[in-house]
Amino acid sequence: MSSLSEQTGKHTPNKLPKSAIVHRVLLTLFGSYAFTWGFTAFGMASLAALGVDFHEAETAILIIAFILIIPLFLWSFATRSLTRIWTVLVGGALLLTVAAWGLQQAILS
Repeated sequence: MSSLSEQTGKHTPNKLPKSAIVHRVLLTLFGSYAFTWGFTAFGMASLAALGVDFHEAETAILIIAFILIIPLFLWSFATRSLTRIWTVLVGGALLLTVAAWGLQQAILS
């Protein structure tokens, strides 16, 4: 007997374990937020180092961050590899946060 996909001509999606779905959702939510937070901290520190007024830097970077988080969120669901998502979102968040911290220390000293 033929399968349902052969009868209807449609492909059935692969069944993922519930833990993999939960992992991806949590990684997407927190990873996108962390990356955007690191980007915001680094962007504000960079603009402040260049002499831009704090509130102007804050407004500009938060507008860009709002635009940035949507594609990051969508990309992390579209990407198949969880390793790639971990590398980009969490690794990028760590690098941007450490760079922002270092830049802030240089500004203050």
